[in-house]
Amino acid sequence: MARNNRADLRLDAPKGLRTGNLVGLGRNGHSRDSFGRFTEAIARGMGTPWFLLGLTLFAVAWISWNTLAPEAWRFDSVALGFIALTLVLSMQASYAAPMILLAQNRQDDRDRVQFEQDRQRAERTLADTEYLAREVVALRIAIKDMASKDFIRGELRALLEHLDERSDERSQPDDVPDSSSTESRPRA
Repeated sequence: MARNNRADLRLDAPKGLRTGNLVGLGRNGHSRDSFGRFTEAIARGMGTPWFLLGLTLFAVAWISWNTLAPEAWRFDSVALGFIALTLVLSMQASYAAPMILLAQNRQDDRDRVQFEQDRQRAERTLADTEYLAREVVALRIAIKDMASKDFIRGELRALLEHLDERSDERSQPDDVPDSSSTESRPRA
């Protein structure tokens, strides 16, 4: 059965699209991404002023307790330089650094994807802009060959004047009768 799971696993697929026990999920079925989100939440929390204030108050309370409390109640020695507090803070720092690095790596991955999407969007915008520029040039060339309003008005005026001249010629009576026309007509 383990061979079937391994055979179904496609290593040629991008990481985000792979499925199977070995790649996308942990042993108990939880997504690895949930751990990444958890580390990001911790790293985001460590970057706030409230975390620094809380850590400072924790250290002040620790030191105050181990300095001012009765000797029997103290759990960290002032004489040894608060070794337990140093260990606690070192352990916190040793876990914080990898979590911050994991969060930065995830952010880098998101930035890389965002950069690629921005690059593709810019390429599409450039292609659209070049297409529109070609269309504008084609329209300018087409408009250049197209008759303007002034040209059409001038042509209409010239045609109107020509029609006026023809109508004036038809409306004027002939002063001299044509001899050929009178002779060729039969007399009644």
